[in-house]
Amino acid sequence: MTSTAINASPAVAAGEVTKVYGSGDAAVHALRGVSVGFAHGAFTAIMGPSGSGKSTLMHCLAGLDTVDGGSVSLGQVELTRLNDRQLTQLRRDRFGFIFQSFNLLPTLTAEQNIRLPLDLAGRRRDQLWMDKVVGALGLRDRLSHRPSELSGGQQQRVACARALIHQPEVIFADEPTGNLDSRSGGEVLGFLRSSVREMGQTIVMVTHDPVAASYADRVVFLRDGRITGEMYRPTPDSVLDALKRLEA
Repeated sequence: MTSTAINASPAVAAGEVTKVYGSGDAAVHALRGVSVGFAHGAFTAIMGPSGSGKSTLMHCLAGLDTVDGGSVSLGQVELTRLNDRQLTQLRRDRFGFIFQSFNLLPTLTAEQNIRLPLDLAGRRRDQLWMDKVVGALGLRDRLSHRPSELSGGQQQRVACARALIHQPEVIFADEPTGNLDSRSGGEVLGFLRSSVREMGQTIVMVTHDPVAASYADRVVFLRDGRITGEMYRPTPDSVLDALKRLEA
């Protein structure tokens, strides 16, 4: 097994994680003993061919899916030892999520959508932090608009603000620019990049796009449920070459 080196104190880590869907002849081994750590204050992209296990790995790291073997840890907390209630609370309080579909509530304004994680948790809003996030995303003049009154790029920026509003330890982004044009996608990725540099955010992103991956500090590559390598300071061309080698 090839695995990436785990940071001495990663924000989130997988240790020998296995995941199997189905059984018998129909069994699909999505993850085959994956060990990998994701550093604090870093932007990491997970890439691989279709069916490589990249989305499964992210879902297991985020506590959205269970593992069949191994462990997942957030700092000193082992997710695989938590019950459903504890896991739900951890996801709510310590993780942020950005998905390809924006998942905004259509009846709420942009501001209400952004505040939703705080409202659900019964937490008070930090107005200074709210102003900083909204300003960084260029949403000040869009807060009273409902999703139907926003462009796709604006909706995804609202989703980014919602993911950040409770100051999570890790943000998981699953193909966050998949429904956006190149300009809107670049704006969202630029913000994610700046949130790492300026706010110390930790981001783990699944993507199939070499351009999106080039915004990351590091790219982890999977194939057939195993980690095959990693790359630091990626460029679109270097990522594309690595993917071609994986698929060869």
